[in-house]
Amino acid sequence: MPQPRILAIDVGTGTQDVLVFEAGTLIENSVQLIMPSPTSIAADRVRRATEERVPLLLTGVTMGGGPVAWAVEAHLRSGLQVAATADAARTFDDDLTRVEAMGVRVIEDGAPPPADGARRIELRDLYLPEVIQALSAFGVPPDFDLLAVAVFDHGAAPPGYSDRRFRFDYLKEQVDRGAGLEAFGFLAEAIPERMTRMRAVAAGAEWRDRGRLFVMDTGPAAVLGALDDPRVEAADRSLLVNLGNFHTLAFLMEGRRIAGLFEHHTGELTRTELERYLTQLAEGTIRNAEVFEDMGHGALELGPSAGPPDLLAVTGPRRGLLAGSTLHPYLAVPHGDMMLAGCFGLLRALAHQLPELRTPIETVLGESAS
Repeated sequence: MPQPRILAIDVGTGTQDVLVFEAGTLIENSVQLIMPSPTSIAADRVRRATEERVPLLLTGVTMGGGPVAWAVEAHLRSGLQVAATADAARTFDDDLTRVEAMGVRVIEDGAPPPADGARRIELRDLYLPEVIQALSAFGVPPDFDLLAVAVFDHGAAPPGYSDRRFRFDYLKEQVDRGAGLEAFGFLAEAIPERMTRMRAVAAGAEWRDRGRLFVMDTGPAAVLGALDDPRVEAADRSLLVNLGNFHTLAFLMEGRRIAGLFEHHTGELTRTELERYLTQLAEGTIRNAEVFEDMGHGALELGPSAGPPDLLAVTGPRRGLLAGSTLHPYLAVPHGDMMLAGCFGLLRALAHQLPELRTPIETVLGESAS
């Protein structure tokens, strides 16, 4: 694979960000798309059915919730029926008894619709055929050597186990074992059983070579991509924050080593609250129980800090939440494009996972400090 072509797709709550990486070219000339997210697309389809007073049949696979989950709840409140196959229903909760308690009827694959005229909506995170079609319309060849996708995955929490706690326990396990940001991504055959959303992406990709299909968590991907900003990369000790539309993930980094982190829901945070958590993370005084009880996922408690970070760097579409902050955040712009931070992170993680890709990727993105 002397000159690999890689299709990188970062699936968020508001947008899905697409980068066509071609070895031997300038990254500034790379084809890119910033498109509505799959959950936003599905939510729009549900809302149209609600307006038209049409019952729903949800099929497909487990995908990101958020907007589509809220739209389905509104559909049910309108007195309209919703049925879903088991895999699709897990979009709303891994515990199907809780999904049925919402009012969604869980049915077998291939079962008849719950009502005459039910509208079928397929749930999925990966819009690969549509992306390929859009690229082809502009003459971009559809032949790629690798596919890399980032999604946010809570994991399949056991009944009675908070999905927020379950996800954060997983993040903590990775840090405790000394894993770097790159370790939050997996080739298709190595995705952990607990990561049902990642596995759904891999299973539905219809990619010809499973060894050339890579899936990663969105938060670490964005932060890893932010390290491509020269100012961020130069900091010995930094606080890196990805302010996504739905989730906020902050890492305290010592070089490339994760020294601390916390995760929360962006919509639950005011600027003052976010500043307080970031200050506590930097000082080593943040408390896991406080973050969790505040509807966040959790925080690592590591004790007093070795010293203040050299830099607070922020990326993500909700970075405006820290506009005017007394913490003086730096808005990271890796390769001049903040919206593609996750895609750049995917490429860096791929270079770590598949050594044969390191030289082609670093030739375009520059050498990594890792």
